[in-house]
Amino acid sequence: MSEIALVRPRRRVRSRAASVALGAGALVLLALPIYLPGFWLGVGLFSMSAALGAMGLNLLMGTAGQLSLGHAFFVAVGAYGYAWFAGHSGRQGTVDLSGLGLPPVLALMAAVVLAGLAGVLFSPISGRMRGLYLAVATLALVYIGHHVLLNARSVTGGFNGRQVPEMELFGFTFSNHHPDTLLVLGVPFGRLERLWYLGLVLVGLGWWLARNILRGRPGRGLAALRDNELAASVMGVPAARYRAAAFTVSSMYAGAAGAFLGLVYERIVPDSFGIMVSINFIAMIVIGGLGSVGGAVAGAVFVSALPLVLGHYAGSLPLVVPAGMEESGISPVEASNYLYGIAILAILVFAPGGLAGLVRRRSPKVPTQEER
Repeated sequence: MSEIALVRPRRRVRSRAASVALGAGALVLLALPIYLPGFWLGVGLFSMSAALGAMGLNLLMGTAGQLSLGHAFFVAVGAYGYAWFAGHSGRQGTVDLSGLGLPPVLALMAAVVLAGLAGVLFSPISGRMRGLYLAVATLALVYIGHHVLLNARSVTGGFNGRQVPEMELFGFTFSNHHPDTLLVLGVPFGRLERLWYLGLVLVGLGWWLARNILRGRPGRGLAALRDNELAASVMGVPAARYRAAAFTVSSMYAGAAGAFLGLVYERIVPDSFGIMVSINFIAMIVIGGLGSVGGAVAGAVFVSALPLVLGHYAGSLPLVVPAGMEESGISPVEASNYLYGIAILAILVFAPGGLAGLVRRRSPKVPTQEER
């Protein structure tokens, strides 16, 4: 009885420490826009968009064990879906664009639902395929989607892309039109600062939903399918339905990431949603740790921020040169790709659980009954 009594206080201490750390981190994130310059705000916003997409892909690959190369397609559906739902019909250059003119908040939710519906349409395939076969099938989505984006000009604007309408909530506009109307501790809050808080809300909501899915019956069922499909089927887990549901939820996360990315970019073009986007998302969850929500977020920050930081400091880094001067060195994008590869190899060799596995390994463990 005394040993059990000692374990419970330790668990309470760890829980309280985690709560304090989480609260402190939230306060820091809330205060950062007051102190960060525009470049670092942009890095943070791109990282938030990547974190949303990575959490969704982590549910599909890390939990359900389904390899997908089509994440970029659903990100594009979310981005262009928001632009079409919130945009108005009119002429842009030589293209007559169509749009529904919905309120931006409704357009954002509709874009997420549209990406989910795209996942539902693909679910008969995703529910019955796995491994390399599913990877090839989802890869086809990226190329088909790119062709559609180039040719559905009334919706997408074609090769030149489409302007993304600003977000507006209860009359509050996330733009730079009147940056001096909102001052926080003497700091004018413009578009980037305002989008920062919208991104925090979306990432926080995505984190909460992903954690609940993983800890609930769906998460346990998907993990069982990943580890042993035959045993999971014997226990009554419907494999095809669970995999299709995981693909749909993952698509909705990608749609939210795409819609928010469009708000950050302000203008979207088809070439922004190629196969490299899907590969980068896979790198995020491998580096962060398969099956970990926090690891997916950490990997997203690493992969999305690295090329931006390298490009910003290219003039002072050895071997790295600004874009357009590759003849005298390595471009920031190439350097970041090399670092991704080194990081993935190092993790596969030394830390198969990714960044999340390293954290779990270093955290103090409560001794089990056998160990005591």
